Order: sequence, then C-alpha cells, then structure tokens
Amino acid sequence: MLPFLNKVKSPNDPAHSAEMSFLDHFDALRKHLFRIALWVTVGTIFVFIQKKFVFDQIIFGPLNKNFITYRIFCGISEFTCFDPGEIKVITRELSEQLTVHLKVSFFLGIVLVFPFCLNEIWKFVKPGLYQKEINATTGLIAACSFLFVLGILFGYYIIAPFSISFLASYGVSDRVENTTTLTSIVDNMTMFTLSTGAVFELPVLVYFLAKLGIMSAEFMRTYRRHAIVVIVIVAAVITPPDVSSMIMVSIPLLLLYELSILIAKKVYPKSEF
Repeated sequence: MLPFLNKVKSPNDPAHSAEMSFLDHFDALRKHLFRIALWVTVGTIFVFIQKKFVFDQIIFGPLNKNFITYRIFCGISEFTCFDPGEIKVITRELSEQLTVHLKVSFFLGIVLVFPFCLNEIWKFVKPGLYQKEINATTGLIAACSFLFVLGILFGYYIIAPFSISFLASYGVSDRVENTTTLTSIVDNMTMFTLSTGAVFELPVLVYFLAKLGIMSAEFMRTYRRHAIVVIVIVAAVITPPDVSSMIMVSIPLLLLYELSILIAKKVYPKSEF
C-alpha cells in the first residue's frame, strides 16, 4: 500500500504520524480536487475574455504566412521555404463559434494553470512520504511543467506549421476549394500541441518507474529497437502522413528516450551488474 494512504503528519504534532481513515483521505482529496477545479476555472475565464488575441494570434497563428516558423525556414533558403497558402476558415453550425471558444478556453486554461494543478496533487501526496522520498522528488513540479510546456511549444512551432502546410497543399482536384472548419482547426491544433506535451513527460514517467524498480536502464537498452518502432508509430499518429513531419517529431522523442535511459541508470534502486 502506498505510504500516503495509511499515514499523514499530525497537524498537532508535526514530528509524529497519525492514522487517517478512508473518509479522512477522501476529504483531503476532495479539497485538493476542488482547488484544482478552481484553478482551471480561473484559467478558463482568463483565456475566454482574451478571445481576439487567443484566436487571431495563437490559434490562427500557424495559418498566417508571416508566422515565425515560416519566416525562419524561408530565411534559410528557397528550398526550405514553405507556407500554408490561403486557407479559408468557415463554420457549419450556428453555435460552432461559441462551443469552440469554450473548448479552446478550457484547454488553454489547463495549460496556463498546469503547474498549480500539479502543486495541488503534490500537496496531497507529500504528507505520506518519507523525508528521503521528498528529497528525491525535489524539483518534480518544475521538471514536469518545463517538459509539458516544452512539448507544447515544439508542437505549436514545429509540428503545427509543417502539418498544416502539408494538409493545406494536398489536393485531389483543382475543383476542390481549400477551406476548413473552425472545429477542424482547433482539433488539429489540440492534437499537435497537447499530445506532444504529454509525450514529453516520458523522462518523468521513467524516473518513477525506475525509482519503483520496475524499469531499468538495461531493460530500456534491450528493447531500444522496439521503442524506436513505438516512437515512429506515435509520431505518425500525431502528424499527418508526411515523412518530414514524422522525422521531426521522432528525433526529439528518441532523444528523450536516451535521456530517460540515463535517468533510469541513475535512480534505479538495484545496481546493474
């Protein structure tokens, strides 16, 4: 049983531990979940009232030819230059703009308050940990937040521009007008960014698995080839059927895998002889 499920520091005497019932744990969890919901609500409201900036500058950013990624690649050479062309965004339902606005506000609100939500989870778990376990997880919130934001930025500035340009330039006939729905744009942007943000948490996941003695560096080295296949599949899922986009996603994931091997080697409880 996990330590925090059967002991917690007594509020009356910090030097001792007091037994907590299931209802006590549930009540503590409820309070932290309430604060997480409150943080998400605040983030959602803040994003919601920034409608023009959020859509014109963030959501529709990769659709503009002057987006920073296009300018950088076009500045390198004519061969690397690309852009999304002219993409007309339309809606098919009367309520689509409102529902999409709410959806975007919710997801961006979560991204905005992600560190605070992690902190609430940490506050719930921390009282049940021993001091050496607390020391071992120092900086965990900062690491998770950094990797999550890094993954989102990578998806936004790298995956999204390449994917949108490829999909926008692909056509089956000149008779087909190049348009897309607002919902489609938002769904694709969500997939390109949040999915990479989650995948970039791989080193943190490996850290915990290695700390628990479940995954060792030797195990990861042995199944490196299998991991490469999985990484390529993941890259293919979160990108369109474009080889260049898939390669650009696979490379950082492979680097993260190698970094995870080093982490596992350092924290795995049993030495690898």
